[in-house]
Amino acid sequence: MAAEPGPAEAARVAEVERVFREEYGRAVAVLVRAFGDIDLAEEAVQDAFTAALRHWPSAGPPPSPAGWIITTARNRAIDRLRREASRTDRQATAVREALLLRPDLLHQDQPHQGPPHPGGGPTEEEGPVRDDRLRLVFTCCHPALGTGAQVALTLRLLGGLSTAEIARAFLVPEATMAQRLVRAKGKIRDARIPYRIPYEADLPDRLRSVLAVVYLVFNEGYAASSGDRPVREDLAAEAVRLGRLLVELMPDEPEAWGLLALMLLARSRQAARFAPDGTLVLLADQDRNRWDRPLITEGQAIVRRCLRRNQPGPYQIQAAINAVHSDAADPAGTDWRQIRQLYDQLLALAPSPVVALNRAVAVAETEGPEPALALVDALDLDGYHVFHAVRADLLRRLGRDAEAVLAYEAAIAVTGNTAERAFLTRRRDGLGG
Repeated sequence: MAAEPGPAEAARVAEVERVFREEYGRAVAVLVRAFGDIDLAEEAVQDAFTAALRHWPSAGPPPSPAGWIITTARNRAIDRLRREASRTDRQATAVREALLLRPDLLHQDQPHQGPPHPGGGPTEEEGPVRDDRLRLVFTCCHPALGTGAQVALTLRLLGGLSTAEIARAFLVPEATMAQRLVRAKGKIRDARIPYRIPYEADLPDRLRSVLAVVYLVFNEGYAASSGDRPVREDLAAEAVRLGRLLVELMPDEPEAWGLLALMLLARSRQAARFAPDGTLVLLADQDRNRWDRPLITEGQAIVRRCLRRNQPGPYQIQAAINAVHSDAADPAGTDWRQIRQLYDQLLALAPSPVVALNRAVAVAETEGPEPALALVDALDLDGYHVFHAVRADLLRRLGRDAEAVLAYEAAIAVTGNTAERAFLTRRRDGLGG
């Protein structure tokens, strides 16, 4: 039987996991740009991390862990292409040969060099996107793919999310999401969708999907859908970074600004969302002195800028809702009527069961729990843990404790995150369940 790893080895395994969380998306993006093959890039990067798990715990991490991963993945990809002797794709052959001569193409997120072409040296890359990971987002948001496939594929490639995590984000079974990912990759391969930087004219048509991708990456970072860690700071930070790049790329797009403001205002509460022991703290119970004031100031300034533009969209409205919350010095000072009006506007612009659920929370604060419960009971969100948690809280406020216990148990059953499950369990046990 193998010996249990010591503290030093355990720390090095944790270092591999940290590098995976922080660098997976960059490594895949760099290899996709170099080889033009999603499966090849993803498998090579996964192989590199497997190799890191074998070598780093005993030998220690290299001086540049991210560079080691990218170089190892590049070598694995080249080895695989060499083994595929029957491969006739001239582009792949040219890429392979060029990379053997020009490994510098893979060292950094370089903006100026594109994949080599069969005619000779590397071509000058055209287009406005200057970041490999943002470029990957736009590539996956090609109009030949459905919106759901675009978002799911980018979450997989950019964030390294598992199929189960993406399925939870979409509120669909894991098997359904697995099929969706396979079909998306197959369509890219069979339709020969190019891995090129989108031209200026392509950007507006892809913006909606790109914003959805960045928002879901942020959500997964802000409140992880599964696992022992309540947040994935690396994903939240990456989403904000991409949001800033988007407003630089498209400064006249109000929804890009709205998304950035929404992420900044939500992230401003991060330090207050958990107690020192890791316990989840609801918005009403948070210590508002721990909120990040510079982020609030920046987010509110963007919201005011959007209001002056007077071109409302879903992200701008959600940012405005968060701005109202951030205006209140304490929970009692929250302007719930304004929040209710903003949710009315959001539901009209972007109707969805999740928006209706959030609106019901505002109704509970302005009209009471009974009319809010009637709205919640009309929704079809059985696989969404927040639906059951909101319903349980409304039942508790109405004194219907036995029903509230059952609702909490339903929420616990579909919650993948350990911290949220612990919070819901405490709430249930507080009712004698």
